[in-house]
This record gives sequence, structure tokens and C-alpha cells, in this order.
Amino acid sequence: MGKRKLVMIGNGMAGVRVIEEILKLNHDLYEITIFGNEPHPNYNRIQLSNVLQGNTTFDETIINDLNWYESNNIELFTGEAVIGIDTNKKLVISDKGQELAYDELILATGSLPFILPVPGADKEGVIGFRDIKDCEKMIKVAKHYKKAVVIGGGLLGLEAAKGLIHLGMKVDVVHLMEHLMERQLDAVASTMLKKELEAQGMNFLMEKATIELSGTDRVEGIRFKDGTETEADLIVMAAGIKPNVSLAKDSGIYVNRGIVVNDFMETNIPHVYAVGECAEHREIVYGLVAPLYEQGKVLAQVLCNQKDQGYEGSITGTQLKVSGIDLFSAGEIYDDNTSKAIVVHNEYEGIYKKVLVRDDRIVGIVLYGDTKDSNRLFKMLNEKQDVSDITSISFLQSQEASDKNDVASMPNDEVVCGCNGISKETIVNAIQEEEVTTVEQVGGCTNAGRSCGRCKPVIQDIIAYTLGDEFAQTVEKKTVCGCTTLSRDEVVEEIREKGLTTFKEVMNVLQWKNEEGCSKCRPALNYFLGMIYPDYVDERDSRLVNEKMHANIQKDGTYSVIPRMYGGVTTAKDLRKLADIAEKYDVQLLKITGGQRIGLYGLEKEQLPAVWEDLGMPSGYAYGKTLRTVKTCVGAQFCRFGTQDSMSLGIELEKRFERLDTPHKVKMGVSACPRNCAEAGIKDVGIVGLDGGWEIYVAGNGGTDLRAGDLLCKVKTEEEVYEITGAYLQYYRETALYLERTSTWVERIGLDHVKEVLANEKTRNELNERLNQTLARYEEPWKKAVEDEEIRHAYYSKHELLKL
Repeated sequence: MGKRKLVMIGNGMAGVRVIEEILKLNHDLYEITIFGNEPHPNYNRIQLSNVLQGNTTFDETIINDLNWYESNNIELFTGEAVIGIDTNKKLVISDKGQELAYDELILATGSLPFILPVPGADKEGVIGFRDIKDCEKMIKVAKHYKKAVVIGGGLLGLEAAKGLIHLGMKVDVVHLMEHLMERQLDAVASTMLKKELEAQGMNFLMEKATIELSGTDRVEGIRFKDGTETEADLIVMAAGIKPNVSLAKDSGIYVNRGIVVNDFMETNIPHVYAVGECAEHREIVYGLVAPLYEQGKVLAQVLCNQKDQGYEGSITGTQLKVSGIDLFSAGEIYDDNTSKAIVVHNEYEGIYKKVLVRDDRIVGIVLYGDTKDSNRLFKMLNEKQDVSDITSISFLQSQEASDKNDVASMPNDEVVCGCNGISKETIVNAIQEEEVTTVEQVGGCTNAGRSCGRCKPVIQDIIAYTLGDEFAQTVEKKTVCGCTTLSRDEVVEEIREKGLTTFKEVMNVLQWKNEEGCSKCRPALNYFLGMIYPDYVDERDSRLVNEKMHANIQKDGTYSVIPRMYGGVTTAKDLRKLADIAEKYDVQLLKITGGQRIGLYGLEKEQLPAVWEDLGMPSGYAYGKTLRTVKTCVGAQFCRFGTQDSMSLGIELEKRFERLDTPHKVKMGVSACPRNCAEAGIKDVGIVGLDGGWEIYVAGNGGTDLRAGDLLCKVKTEEEVYEITGAYLQYYRETALYLERTSTWVERIGLDHVKEVLANEKTRNELNERLNQTLARYEEPWKKAVEDEEIRHAYYSKHELLKL
């Protein structure tokens, strides 16, 4: 007897979870076919806001890649929509004319964004926020337009608004109700949320009813019922979602608000099931991932003839994925005459906690500013635990036993991954039985951490606790510092996934042991945030001391000042200026440095602001974790052996990449011929001229650990030099450990790997685009910055220098 034919319409998170569960229960039961109308494999829609904010790439949201479908013998039709179902003949018909028979059919068609039925809603520039295509449209529009309006102050709308702000747009959020997220937050928490989001750049138009979208072909504005208007180049409809039920309805399947199913996810038609956002169970349609996964598990059991207890509905918990916001709510939100509230409200620290209790059972939770106890309280709510003996204020205080790092005292049945309903016990069993040692491996076995990702630090702690002494032997991880148990990659991943944008957010959310950090992690976090967010405002107080002073401290306590000399080339005017300043400030030593610049040594701390102001020259960043110098020879202009113009190339490289913050210092050299007078062979990036082109060497080091550079590639034009060098520097920025030189980095990840990455034209372009976004923050000339009184006093004032 052959395999039964299982067809699924929809390739989203809920539907594919059903298939994953079926494969676990009985891998060989079905011949599986999936239709997806998007041209992609299964991806994580929860991460779309992070894609929009630039914290995550689309590839990083892929849950199951094409290899997964192939290895499990699943036939996937991407970019192909099913337009008809013949439930009598048990056939599905696609928009490409394909007819396919089924024995069992799953409808996982998801939902559609609710587009307000107002005049102008069909204009260009009006979109929803539901899939990766919507993200791509917003990113594209943000490059050409500056004013956006998001309609809807709920979870989806706020995430979209934050993403658009990160894209550089000015954003108004329009909301019909008096309070934001009124279905999840009471008035107090909503007011705190609104205040915090306003501080992050959102403008709110509350209690506004949209009646028309104005403009000709493209939207230009929005009109409200009260007669007011606002301009808009882009309007994002995020006022809700509606189940995608048209296919089911046209096929004779019973539809109310959603596709109506019973406790076993069965529709009114035999052998046809529905799951996810398109399904209506007991008159409820769920939009959060946790209940959809619960539905998927039940349906998988039904389809594998293991019909047991059906799906009985879910109490959902909500967490906001907007940077800097720590928020959780579940169950009932508003007090009534039948419930009593236990409340803690600390306005000074921005913390609000409320638990509603009825008949000695928790029925509702609202947490703002501190959500560490969300799992503990949510478990009590779901299990209907009697709390009559613990209803004091201390009941709402964070307990040491509930600390993420104290996994030893965590009950085995405590849910660690709320999205997937994965308990500590399940994770521990996977570690012990499957011999997994990383968060990613745990996710592969259990699905824990594969949705919103908030639980990953806890999973990491459970791995460490479970493996004990074996942990150090099996998991090679170098933590950022003693303030955290997280590695560099884990910290960067958490910053991206959670949209953390400040030191306070990183240290609070990732539970830093020292809430102020230390001299090791603060500069590292400053770099990570600047690397991830091109518009990040540098926190100068977290810089290393030399970087704060814009000078290098010497052994006798005095400082050296080294202005920039592009390519080692200077002018008579600048030389006279240096000589005058040396006399004016009684400089102890004028020295030509190894980087072909002139340094002024022996200056006192209080002299530094005035020296820099008198110089009026850009800093040479001799102290910075950045591009230090580009050393050049005189080249073909003057040298009889020179084959290329090394000086002009070196000067252009230095001007392009100056002030770019990097994991460690970077030095370059450009030689006009293989005689290599500029010592390009021992630089982080070395360029050597040939007849008709250039050789690019990387990962050289002329310091204590002498290392000859490796040949990366040969190119013909200067433009190729800029392209390759830019992509190489950005890849180093994104993947190196903080304070890791390029020489060590290349040896760690492999030269062949670097070559492979840079050989891909699309990847090179993406790396250079991200690099250029970062460099844009330095577009203002240094001299103008010095002349600007506000900036000068903020960064170079004697008062600040003397505080150090």
C-alpha cells in the first residue's frame, strides 16, 4: 500500500509546524506537498520588524531552508497559489493550472492585513505589514521619501513604526482609541509605553478616525473625521488582520470570521483541516504564534492516527518587540467588581506590575519595565494555582529563584520557550539524550528559541547547568567580560533580535551582573551598537581613555597629538602651522611617525582642546580603534620604478574610510610596484601596483606578532580596489571579536572563507551598502564640527577633559 497524499495550502509558521510534528510522529506516513504563494521557503514572520529595523537579514529569518524540504521528501511549490478546491473529487487547483489529488488537506492560509475601506486606499504608497515583501517596499520607499504614517497603535503598528524610524523616516502613529495597545495594556501601562516611544521619535495622533487618503496617483496625506489632516509619503495599514478564508468559503467549507474548526482542527468537510490564523476555534481566531503551535501539535496527532485530547483554546501572553521596551501582558487587563488587583508602580524606575486575582486565582497580568517574572506568573495563570497565601506586594517582586541564571531552582515543568511551549525538562532531555551543546542545536531538537528568541539566554544557562564540568570542554565560548555569560556573537545576536539600542537596554535585558558594566565591556558594547546601527550616537564616556582625549597618553602622563596627513602627504602651510603650534605650546618633541605623520609630544591634558582648535586639522586617530594610516610611496608620479599612482589611491582610501570604527586598529599601505616601499605586505590591507592592475593583500601585521599579508585577489581598476577593500572592512567589522586584529581574525575564520564571501557580487554590494550607511554619520567635516560651539563644548571642553 502506497503512502497517503497530504497536501497543505500555505507555507507559513503554523502550517509547517504541523508537518514538523508529523515527521516526528511518523516520518513515512505521507507523501507531502506544500503550496506557498510567496517565492520563499518557510520563514519567521515574528522577525519581520527586526528585518525592517535592519537588525536581521531575511536569510536569518528562514526557519526551514530548501534543503529541509528536499531531505524530508516534501514537494514544495513556491510562488504558486491554490485557487480552487474540489472537495468531492478531493483535488486542489493552482493558479498555474496544476491539479493535485489529496487524501488529507490542510488549510494554513494565514491572514491578510486589514486595509481600511476609505477613499484612496488603493493609491500607490499604501501598504500593509504582513510579509517580507511589505518590508522590502518600506525599505525602498524610505530611500526616497521621508514622512510615514502608520495606522494602528497596536503591537503590529508600533513595530512597523519603530522600523520606519530606523530607516530614517519621520513617523506619525494614528490610533482610533484613547490608549495604545488597549487590548493588552491598561491605561497606566499604555501611558508609560506612549511616553517611552515618544522619546524614541514616534509622534502619536490619538483618537483619530481616518476618512480619506489624499493624493493623485500616489498618496500624499491623510484626512480625519475631526477635520484635521497630516502629510504622508507612505501609509502603513496596521490596524489589524483578518483570516484569509476566501478559498475555503468558495469551496463550500464553513466559514464564520475564520474557517470554523472543532477541537481536532477538523472543518465541516471530511479530510479537510485548518490551522493557524485562518482557523476559528470556539469563536476565537488567534494571531500569536504560541496557540497556533499548540493547534499544530494536535492536528499532527490527528493526522497520525494518535487522536487524544483535542485543542481546548489558549490564554495568550503578549511581549512587545520594540527596542527599549520590556513589556508583557496576559489574560484579563482591566479590573472589574469581581476581581482584585495587586499593583506595584515605581514611576522613578519606570516599572509597573499588576496582577488581577479572582477567586484566589490569577486571571490577568500586566508587566512594564521589568518582565523577569512573566514565566512564573503566566504559569500560575495557566495552571489556575491558588495564590491566596502569597498575595502580598513581595509576590510581584523578582525572586532569586526565578532568576534566569538560577536554573538549578527552576522547576522542570516551567515553560522556558513560551512561543513553542517548551519546558526546562524537554530542553534538559534533549541535552542529555541528543548530546546537543548549543542553543541552535537545542532549537533543532525541540524548537525552543526558534520564534521570538527571547528565551535563548535561558536556554544557554540550562545547557551550562546540565553539562556541568563538561560545558567548558564541549562549548568553546569566550564571554565578552565577567559581567555576562554571553559571547560576542550571542550579545550581537541578542542586540539585533531584541532591537536593543542603548547600553541600558543591553545590560538590563541581557541581565548584566554589573549594571554599569566595566572598562572591558563598555567599549565593546559601544562598538557593537555602532556596528549594528548606522545612526547610532556614540557614547563617548564608554570610549577608552585615549579615544576620549583624542590623544595618546605617554609614560610621563603627558599626551601626544597627531593630526591627519592623508597618505603621508602634507603642505608648506600645514608644516608652518605645526611649527607655530609647537612653539606656542612649548611642545617637547616633534616626531615623524611610522605612519608618515608628524606627532606633537609632551602636551598637558588641559592644553589639548586649545591645540586641536588651533590646528583646525582632522585627527589622525593614532589612538583609535579605526583606520590609523594609509602609508604610501611617491609612486609613478616621481619614482622611475613606479607602475601606478600610489599616492592618489592611498589618499582616497584614507579619506573614504577615516573615522570608521573597527574592532581594532587598522593600518593600510599602498606601494606603486612590487618593491613595496610602503610596506604594504605587512599591513591589515596592503595594495601593490602592477602593470595594468593591483594586488590586494590582507591580514598583515608589522607588530610584535609579525605576519606577512595574504594575497586576497588581483584587480584591474581603482574602483575595484575601493569595492573589495570596503567589503573586506565591513565583513571584518561584522564578524570579528572586539579587539581582534585582522591577522588573528583571518586565521580564525580562514582566508578561503573570506575569499568566498567577497567573491559573491551581491554580498559585496550589501556589505558596501552597510558600510556606506555607517560612514554617512561622519559626513560633517571635522573643521566644521570644531567650529560648531555646541559640538565643541560637548566633546572637547576643558571641563570634560579635566573630569577624567
